[in-house]
Amino acid sequence: MKTVQACLMAFICALFFRNSAMAEKSWEAVLSTMPLNAHATELNETNCVPLILNAFQSNSVVKALIFMPGATDELYFFHRVHARLAATNPSLANAIGALTNQTCIQADFRAPFLLLHTTEDVVDPIAIVKSRGTAAKLRRRMVSDRMVFNDCAWDDLRTALRRELSVELRPFANAPDSWHFYHHTFAACGLSQWELLEAVALSGKTTFTLHWWTADFRLDTRNGPTPGLKSTP
Repeated sequence: MKTVQACLMAFICALFFRNSAMAEKSWEAVLSTMPLNAHATELNETNCVPLILNAFQSNSVVKALIFMPGATDELYFFHRVHARLAATNPSLANAIGALTNQTCIQADFRAPFLLLHTTEDVVDPIAIVKSRGTAAKLRRRMVSDRMVFNDCAWDDLRTALRRELSVELRPFANAPDSWHFYHHTFAACGLSQWELLEAVALSGKTTFTLHWWTADFRLDTRNGPTPGLKSTP
């Protein structure tokens, strides 16, 4: 009996440590297995986004890699991104490390999202749930397709996501309410429909209210300090 109990205890301990190791697997370790273009020696406004989004692969830790508006501003508005890649065969983790060490862009893992952002971005999405049943349904339903959006306008995003979501996205096409939304830049694989709505909100600087059959997006008016600009007293 003692032998059986000892074997059972050893099995339980082994299972616990294995699961703990899997749970603690970092996003850096996962992204280090994803190769970047071997010929790239610098990340800048012309190649940074496509290189990073195309390198992102399906995995069990990071389900979406999102460029928030502050990060894309650094690339396309301020033109301040020039990050050298020291590795001979750089990985996606090397690329993220180069950005966070050499530019104002920061990386923040908010499971299941890896957010590339600056101090002007608010990394906690706002979602107001008016229909709990719809929210529960969206959390259960998975999006099977791998998605990559690079500088995608709201109307184009709505069209692309129509068959991926069980709710209708609002505002409708050509609506003035969407004219001030940021363009969407993210890659995703293995998200639930609820997580996909959150990814849309984070990438477009919006909040959303979930109703029975619609998700209504509005501009998120929260702002942090812009990197490199002195705040006035």
